[in-house]
Amino acid sequence: MLDHFSIQCGDLVKSAAFYDAVLAPLGGRRIMEFGPVIGYGVDRPTFWIGRQSTGDGFRESHIAFTATDRQLVDAFFAAAVGAGAEVLHEPRVWPEYHPDYYGSFVRDPDGNNVEAVCHQSR
Repeated sequence: MLDHFSIQCGDLVKSAAFYDAVLAPLGGRRIMEFGPVIGYGVDRPTFWIGRQSTGDGFRESHIAFTATDRQLVDAFFAAAVGAGAEVLHEPRVWPEYHPDYYGSFVRDPDGNNVEAVCHQSR
């Protein structure tokens, strides 16, 4: 169900060193660095850390749910809009992540960034 999760860090260098150390015994490692964020995982990045970018106190979380096909991403988006969610990004392909990354992003009632993503080509 969960595809990936990300958190914001007050000191990215310190947090990266911490997660490098504590995830290694679990088989986790840095897999991708995408601008100011670092993705950890075993075979693909499922846990991301980045610099704090949303004010003092509140730190937006990003939660991505796996969709088995692109139509389910569209259905997620329609349901979210129907429930009154703020639209961050309508469903589309995100080639900067990888060629088959199809996702949609909305804001939940608490201000978190919630995504549905499909990694399959059409």
